[in-house]
Amino acid sequence: MPVVLTRRSVLTAATAAGAGLLTGCSSADAGSSTPKKGGTLRAAFPGAGVKETMDPHAQQQFIDIARHKAVFDKLVDLDATLRPVPRLARSWSGDDSSRVWRFELHRARFHDGHVLDADDVLYSLSRILDPKAADHLARKSLSHVDLANSRAVGKHGVEIALTRPNAEFPALLAMTGTAIVRNGWDDPRHPVGTGPFRFRSFAPGRSFVARRFDDHWNGAPHLDEVRILSAETEARAAALQSGEAHYAHEMTPTFARMVAHDSRVRVVATPLSGAQGFALKTDRPPFDDPDAAMAVKLLIDRKRLVDVVCAGRAEIGNDLYGKGYTYYPDGLEQRERDVAEARRLLRRTGVLNTTVSFYTSTAADGFPQAAHLFREQAGEAGLRVKIVNGPPETYFTDVLTKGTVTNHRCGAMPIPTYLSERLLTDSPQNATAWEHRDFDDAFTAARATADVTKRTERYRSVQTTLRDRGGLVLWAHPEWLNAVSRTLRGVKEAPPNTVDWARFDTVWLD
Repeated sequence: MPVVLTRRSVLTAATAAGAGLLTGCSSADAGSSTPKKGGTLRAAFPGAGVKETMDPHAQQQFIDIARHKAVFDKLVDLDATLRPVPRLARSWSGDDSSRVWRFELHRARFHDGHVLDADDVLYSLSRILDPKAADHLARKSLSHVDLANSRAVGKHGVEIALTRPNAEFPALLAMTGTAIVRNGWDDPRHPVGTGPFRFRSFAPGRSFVARRFDDHWNGAPHLDEVRILSAETEARAAALQSGEAHYAHEMTPTFARMVAHDSRVRVVATPLSGAQGFALKTDRPPFDDPDAAMAVKLLIDRKRLVDVVCAGRAEIGNDLYGKGYTYYPDGLEQRERDVAEARRLLRRTGVLNTTVSFYTSTAADGFPQAAHLFREQAGEAGLRVKIVNGPPETYFTDVLTKGTVTNHRCGAMPIPTYLSERLLTDSPQNATAWEHRDFDDAFTAARATADVTKRTERYRSVQTTLRDRGGLVLWAHPEWLNAVSRTLRGVKEAPPNTVDWARFDTVWLD
C-alpha cells in the first residue's frame, strides 16, 4: 500500500533526507526573472507506494517519470505541440523507405564519466526490448526495431534499422520508458544516466534526492538539489501552502479555485492536455455490439461531466483523442446527448434495463465522481450500472481485464503513439479490448506512408472508424493543473510527457 502523507509526514520525509524548510513568498510579484544558482527544490507528486521504481524502462506513474527525467535523458522528446524535438540526438534523418534512421549524438557525459556513444543507444534499445521484461512499456511500440542490422556510424552516430516502415519513428523514441542508459547498466538501485541531476537516494513511496550534475550536456541546472516526495492530493496542497514544497503536481480544479487569491501560490494551467473518459470492453457483451457502445456515447451528458468533474476547466470531447494535436480529424460534428436514441439502441441490442459493472478507483482525482455521474446518466436511458471500487495502486493495470466500463484518462502524446499503445490487437494498454486486424492493418499502412498529406488522410479514416465503432467514450480534454510556490521561478506551461513538463533543470528559487 502507498504511504499516505500528511502535512507533517511530508515535512518529516524531507527532514529525514536532510532538507531544511523554505518558506513561501509573501508577494505575488516578488522575485527575480534572472536565474539564481543554488537551493533545494521540493516537489510533491501523487505516489504509488512500493511500486515506484528507478528503472527508467519500467516507469508507470508520473512520479516515476519525473524522477527518471532528472537522472536520465532520451534521444528525442516532445514539444508542446507533440512534435519530436532533439535531446541526446542532435539531429536525425530517415531513408526514402522510412526503414533506416540515422541519429547524430551530442557528446553527453554519463554521471560516471563515460561519454555517450552508439553502444549505449543500442544497449538501451536491447534492454527495452528484452522479452523477459514485461514491464518495459515501450517494448511493444519499438518491437519493429531491427537490432541485428542497427549499428554505430562514425564516432557520434547511430543507425537504427526497422523491420517495417515507420514515418513516426522519432516520436516513438520520445514516449515513456525510452531513456538512454549506460551500456551494461542493469541496477535500478544505482541509476547512472546523462541527466541534469546525479542520483543520491530513493525510498519508494516516500522520497527521492538528486544533486546537480555540473557536466550536463545541456548546461548545469540552477538548483543544487531536487527532492521529489510522494503525497496524496490534500498533503500536496497543504505542503505547498505552508512552504514545505515548491511544486505540487496534478492539482484539482477545486484547489485552483481555492488559491486564486493566495499570494503564496501560483497555478500553472496547460489546456488540452490529454483526455478523460470511459472505456467500454468491446470483447464481451454488451459492448461487443457497436450499437450498444454507441448508446453509451449518446446517453452521457458531456457538459455536466466537464462542469462537475473538471469544474469547467476542460473542453468537451468528441470521442477522439488528441484535440489540437497533429493528425486530429477536425471538422467532425460534435456528438450531442440523445437519450431517446440511446434508449432505442439499448432496446435493439437487448441491453435495456440490464446491469453493467463500472470498475473505478481513487487512482486519479475525479474517477469515482465520474463513475457516479455515469450511473446517474445511464439510468435516465434505461441502463443500470453497478459500481465496483478497486485499489488505486494497481488500478491502471487492473482495468485491462476488469470491469465492463472503466475510467480512462491519458496525458499528452502524439496521436499515432496513443493508437499504437492502446488500440491495436496486441497493444499493452488496450483497456477497451479493441481487437480488429483490419484496423491494425489500416493503422500500420498509415504510419508507413511517407507523404504527409496521404498519411494524414489515412489517420483520419482510422480515427473515424474508432469513433463510430470503438469502445472509447472521451468526454473531456482537461487543463493540466500544477501549482508552484511564488519562490519558484521558470516553470512553463507544458502538457505532461513533454520536454518542459516536470523539468527542474531550468527552474530556480528566489
